[in-house]
Amino acid sequence: MKRFFNNKNFTVGFILTSIVVIAALLSLLWTPYDGNRMNARARLHGPSLSHPLGTDHYGRDTLSRIMVGAVNSIIVGLVTVAIGLSVGVVLGLMSAYYGRWVDESIMRFSDLLFGFPAVLSAILITSILGPSMVNAMLAIGIFYIPIFARLTRAVSLSIWEREFIAAARAGGLSEWAITWRHVLPNILSSLLIQGTIQFAVAILAEAGLSYLGLGTQPPHASWGRMLNDAQTYMNLSPWIAIFPGLAIAWAVLGFNLLGDGLRDTLDPKMVRVR
Repeated sequence: MKRFFNNKNFTVGFILTSIVVIAALLSLLWTPYDGNRMNARARLHGPSLSHPLGTDHYGRDTLSRIMVGAVNSIIVGLVTVAIGLSVGVVLGLMSAYYGRWVDESIMRFSDLLFGFPAVLSAILITSILGPSMVNAMLAIGIFYIPIFARLTRAVSLSIWEREFIAAARAGGLSEWAITWRHVLPNILSSLLIQGTIQFAVAILAEAGLSYLGLGTQPPHASWGRMLNDAQTYMNLSPWIAIFPGLAIAWAVLGFNLLGDGLRDTLDPKMVRVR
């Protein structure tokens, strides 16, 4: 742990993401107000002691909704990265192991998925299944599959050329046993780094999809949806857009710094020679 916290990026990222996670966990037990409770008398109130971050056009407490929105953002990040990892890693390992036409087929399939970014995939999926957070997560997760597949393939190919793989073969291990016992454990650090960075991208993508009306649907709280609701009242009450925007920037910056810190610490090529 000392190695990690000696890295400034990791330390700052850990603090920022910890605050987001704590806010999300706290919202499961307590929030200053019910995030969906409307109060016509408190519409568009500025920050005050009773409402530290003000209220929106329905009189709902902004701080409470940001805390609840943090839960949705973390769920989206976890689910989408899990989809990308579970499918992409298997495809990447198969591509590196079999090679030839299997490798070519999987890589061309990845190119096909790359042709449909998360937003376009969400539009396609929601036009068929309807807009929802689940469909947005499915679209982002599908977009992540080729990212993890290509990373897994590239790192696995370099591992297969190492001497300890030849020693494992000489010891009588099958190719798949070598894959699971030796190749996969040696690429976990790269997958962890990529997963942390893509977690940040997922939060940003979900906010963008919710802003377009394709993600989390009202009355459920979402940072992107809060920005969408706030755009009409920007001149009158700018804080209802500023605080959700800051929450998105905070979370994305935190996970990006955390990923950079993990890369600097775990990747031997990034370690500074002292």
